[in-house]
Amino acid sequence: MKNQYYILIVVACLLAAVQGCTKDTGYKTLIITGQNNHDWQASSPLLKKILDETGMFSSEIVITPETGGDMTTFKPDFSRYRLVVLDYNGDSWSDETNTAFLNYVKNGGGVVIYHAANNSFPKWKEYNEITGLGGWGDRSEKDGPYIYYRNDSLIVDNTPGRGGNHGKRREFMVRTRIADHPITKGLPARWMHGNDELYSELRGPAKNMQILATAFADSAAGGGTMRDEPMLLTIAYEKGRIFHTAMGHADKDGGPAMQCAGFIVTLQRGAEWAVTGDVTQKVPFDFPNAAGVVLRPDFTELTFEEALNNIRSYDIGKSTKNLVCIQHHITDMAGDEKGLLDAERAINRVLIDDQTTTEAKKLLLRELSWMGTDYSVTTIKDLVNNNELKDEAEYALKRLRSAK
Repeated sequence: MKNQYYILIVVACLLAAVQGCTKDTGYKTLIITGQNNHDWQASSPLLKKILDETGMFSSEIVITPETGGDMTTFKPDFSRYRLVVLDYNGDSWSDETNTAFLNYVKNGGGVVIYHAANNSFPKWKEYNEITGLGGWGDRSEKDGPYIYYRNDSLIVDNTPGRGGNHGKRREFMVRTRIADHPITKGLPARWMHGNDELYSELRGPAKNMQILATAFADSAAGGGTMRDEPMLLTIAYEKGRIFHTAMGHADKDGGPAMQCAGFIVTLQRGAEWAVTGDVTQKVPFDFPNAAGVVLRPDFTELTFEEALNNIRSYDIGKSTKNLVCIQHHITDMAGDEKGLLDAERAINRVLIDDQTTTEAKKLLLRELSWMGTDYSVTTIKDLVNNNELKDEAEYALKRLRSAK
């Protein structure tokens, strides 16, 4: 079974390499995996998919020897990459590889620490400074303090005790702590994350570290500390920038933790920041808020074109996710006359389609009533003759004419 996973990942990497021969698709990214107490066979291909989806990264996966194997054969050339993503929790690397990795980070290489990668290498001093905080691996007060929030105050706690814990998997609220950091700028103050392990009692050197977001570890779920535990971190290590996410426990299909739009977007933004020190990606329309979890089963952001196609079958009681995407796209086009006209033309094509439901047409007429131009007048006039759409069509015409 394990050999099948190796074959699938190798094939995926070869296909990506072939596709990348014709076009540079972004920052070269290395995802290191192969040993983990989590399902790396599921997580690593999805990390690649999530990053490459942005068009900013071109990722490849490298698999270490199996547990107990000859780690001296694992010698990646880190200098070839702008970003290294660690989905690894296993045997120690060779001294040669450790030195090469440290030099990469010291010289400004970007790093993403993903979930259980903060469990790795408890005896490697520099690695623990790179991760900021870690858990398990016999970590204790000897490895550094607990860091958390309590009553909105950042606490550095040197109390003796284990490092690393989590209760039962559950959905939980993530709270933004630094709202003006490039990674979190524009994100809600609070948002719901999909069913996941809520890491707690992490401890470590915590040098040059910022806590961007936390989650409350409720004791009702078991293992809870009743304090706000770090979920998203940044660390500076000499010239290197590190983004550390404690979230994202993987199931075979990624599951709700990796499918969560909040996890996906913060990973993408954190990766960009690790490479450039800035974030240019816009906060997508489907980023979750405190009202509930938002999942992306295919790990991709819904596009305007997909939303328009999907909305054709809309009926009362169905999700309005596609409408929200359309509205978000139109808002983003503000000031772009060509972009708005292209959107208006696309909406008109859906309106005249006999396969589009009446309820979908009502929604789209309301959108045209405030963003439409003379281009839509003919289409809307024709819909006035439809008894089911008469009111919405007349309203849209009235608003269009009054806007002149």
